[in-house]
Amino acid sequence: MINYILNELTLKNFIGILLTISGIFDSIKYHWASQKIRQVKTAKGQSRKGINAAIINDGIRIGYCFLIKDIYLIISSILAMICMLECFYTIYTYYPYRMRGCYNFKKPNIFLYLINSILPNSIRKRL
Repeated sequence: MINYILNELTLKNFIGILLTISGIFDSIKYHWASQKIRQVKTAKGQSRKGINAAIINDGIRIGYCFLIKDIYLIISSILAMICMLECFYTIYTYYPYRMRGCYNFKKPNIFLYLINSILPNSIRKRL
């Protein structure tokens, strides 16, 4: 019986470590996207709705992880959330705004940008 419990804990820890490693790869994916945007200096081909959906997904996952107290899911979700927020801010910074490059150009407020990125293209105002 004790041997079964030890094997079960070892298997759970092993799979948890694999989950954390895959979470690190997920985080690196968003970090690479941020680096690429900074390199080309435009976020023209990036999906704002995609990054919003990913942030909401990991936000809900973090809340669930705190409820069930699974440290492996918490670590992987927090790492992914940090890199997603970096990617979101990079997209916000390099988004091809309509008046970019014009005299006296100011980027819109980040909350206005967030609401604009959630709205469908048919009813949103072009920033």
